[in-house]
Amino acid sequence: MPDNVLFADGDGANIRADLMEKCNLHTVLRLPTGIFYAQGVKTIVLFFTRGTTDKGNTKEVWFYDLRTNMQSFGKTTPLKQEHFEDFFKAYTAEDRKAVNDERFSVFTRKQIKEKNDSLDLGLIRDDSILDYDDLQDPIESGEAVVAQFEEAVDLILCVVKELKSLSGNK
Repeated sequence: MPDNVLFADGDGANIRADLMEKCNLHTVLRLPTGIFYAQGVKTIVLFFTRGTTDKGNTKEVWFYDLRTNMQSFGKTTPLKQEHFEDFFKAYTAEDRKAVNDERFSVFTRKQIKEKNDSLDLGLIRDDSILDYDDLQDPIESGEAVVAQFEEAVDLILCVVKELKSLSGNK
């Protein structure tokens, strides 16, 4: 499913709440981006079983983040079964709470309700994102970008001038 199923408001929130009432939504697997569609599309897999009643079937939801800090996948680097080995170990563990894998976390139904039934949970820290304190001064960043653009414009103008002189246009 597309990732926005986890957090969409309105009908999305109603569907998630109904799913967790009528079914035991036990696991959410976040897949790496771009494996089914365009590079930026985020997808998930929901694991659930129909409950024995129409109320209160989901007690806790386990999340496995196979997305963060993963290599890029696509046509030249396909997602393979071996990439799921740690997920399978965690998913099939007799005692999930004993699994020592930072990608695997659990939230109770109460915690999910407190987040307005959003299932946008369980992401691990993304090592590619810098901490706010590590960011360059925005003025310096802006000035550096402007300088790069000015240099690019100068190069383009030189190329155009050279092309004009070669073609005889002045």
